[in-house]
Amino acid sequence: MLSNFSYCNPTKLYFGDDSLKYLNDELPKYGKNVQLIYGGGSIKKNGIYDAVIQILKANGKNIIEDSGVMPNPTVEKLHEGINIARENNVDLLLAVGGGSCCDYAKAVAVSVYCNDDPWQKYFVRFEEPSCKIVPVGCVLTMAGTGSEMNGGSVITNHQENRKVGHVFGQEVMPKFSILNPKFTYSLPLRQVVAGIYDIFNHICEQYFSGTDDNTSDYLAEALMKSVIHSSLIAVKNPEDYEARSNIMWSATWALNTLISKGKTTDWMVHMLGHAVGAYTNATHGMTLSAVSLPYYRYIMPYGLSKFKRFATEVWNISSTDKSDQQIAEEGLKAMENWMKKLGLAMNISELGATKDMIEGMAESTAILTGGYKTLTKDEIIKILTASL
Repeated sequence: MLSNFSYCNPTKLYFGDDSLKYLNDELPKYGKNVQLIYGGGSIKKNGIYDAVIQILKANGKNIIEDSGVMPNPTVEKLHEGINIARENNVDLLLAVGGGSCCDYAKAVAVSVYCNDDPWQKYFVRFEEPSCKIVPVGCVLTMAGTGSEMNGGSVITNHQENRKVGHVFGQEVMPKFSILNPKFTYSLPLRQVVAGIYDIFNHICEQYFSGTDDNTSDYLAEALMKSVIHSSLIAVKNPEDYEARSNIMWSATWALNTLISKGKTTDWMVHMLGHAVGAYTNATHGMTLSAVSLPYYRYIMPYGLSKFKRFATEVWNISSTDKSDQQIAEEGLKAMENWMKKLGLAMNISELGATKDMIEGMAESTAILTGGYKTLTKDEIIKILTASL
């Protein structure tokens, strides 16, 4: 490793099938007013809502409900949450759900005491919070985003056709997160596999950068192999606890900043996926799967040695009597075959994208410089077109 860095992750995790009971240990650390954040109501059907409510009441909390968080939280919903928090002088934001609920909670956390327009401050100018931040806790019901142990928050502005992520510092990270793999059992299969690919791509975004011998890359390869192995078990038996627990744990470590250390990181698949999501409102993991292979095949010549390593170390592709190019291509083909086995979206047309959206998507795609190739707008158009 050739880079200098610092590392701190302040989020406390409780993991396992009895982890919810530890909410009792955390709640006394905060004031009486708890804003309970959740989505469309699935937690009321599977019993998680009742269990959380019971613990909140047992700890003497005033519960202020903030429901209806959508898969891609909007600016309008953000303002609704801010108003709820302000009107009730909340002491803790408790997100019960998947990554969208956690992302939304963090956006609310930095906005309650902010005097500026939060969209402009955090998602256009990318400024850091200078105001009081409301603490966040998470009870996770879906594995994928890693939002339970990072400072990331993604908000969608449909009026501007933009979906933007801001990675805040450690002061915005959840104070605690509760991870019970059994809470993910009731998810529809499509959501499960979308989350699995989100995990895998988080790892890829960090892996496909840099050329030095980096411990972070060895960790990334191990995580990728774990995700591949467990995913094939989970899609056949959604209630295989061991597979679901490994997926949930891999999701956390894929994006809690550990494997980014010493890396420049890429994140262009996410930028392309966000642009597609802003126009189609498609599930995040599916937007990533739909653009990944065209992007990786385009940049492969610029990072050929890493793509060769990806093929041999992650997919066990033999290197005998083959060129580096052939090995790398076989690795991406193996990745494609795995993606198809999971039932992932393989093109953006499946998600509702059309040819006449390409120009607008390209305009709204942020261009980052950490990967093996800094794209031009024309190249983004070419990749999005290949993704149709």
